[in-house]
Amino acid sequence: MSKVVMITGASRGLGRELALAFARGGNDLAICARNGEALASVKHEAEQLGVRVVAVAVDVSVPRDVEKFVAVAEEAFGRVDVLINNASILGPSPMPYLLDFPEEDFLEVLRVNVMNPFLVSKRVLPGMLQRNAGSIINVTSEAGHTGYAGWGAYAVSKFALEGVTEVWADEVSDTNVRINMVDPGEMDTAMHALAVPDCDYELANPADVVDVFLYLASDASRENGERLTAGGERYGN
Repeated sequence: MSKVVMITGASRGLGRELALAFARGGNDLAICARNGEALASVKHEAEQLGVRVVAVAVDVSVPRDVEKFVAVAEEAFGRVDVLINNASILGPSPMPYLLDFPEEDFLEVLRVNVMNPFLVSKRVLPGMLQRNAGSIINVTSEAGHTGYAGWGAYAVSKFALEGVTEVWADEVSDTNVRINMVDPGEMDTAMHALAVPDCDYELANPADVVDVFLYLASDASRENGERLTAGGERYGN
């Protein structure tokens, strides 16, 4: 059965590949990003696969933008079955050590990377709970599970996201709504190029890590509060 899948940060990288993968499976999409031009391109690609797509250029760390995005999606489709919180920012590049991290930049990374999944989930969850069905998947990082020097506010924000995921999963544990997180590993993306500009090792193609998301979104999944890797392994819990 096809689902309505909402993906934030869907204009490039992993978000784009997730949108196209779910579209190939016949699922309708609600996608957003701040870059409207790139988002429109993804919308066109997905529509060529025969699904309905709502694309809204918004900043999902801003409450009014979240309301606009979800309201447009609900008006178009009537519901949201799956939410993938993928949107995030890296912060200054090259990333300074915490001792030298500008306070304004530190707060901005936390605002975007923690507030946007919180706000979108908070807006979408009531409908899922009313239907007693739904899957929320938060995109985390190894840098949010193990502290590494030089990953600054981005790492701190992913640690926070993992905490939010675990708390929320426990809060919905007596329902059929599931909230999990995926660490896709290091991928060949624009963000990784900024984070590790002199990278000399092989990176995963974002298109090759989508299967775990497809599984967690499916009716076959019963996981809740889990931290999975790109290969589907449970890790860290």
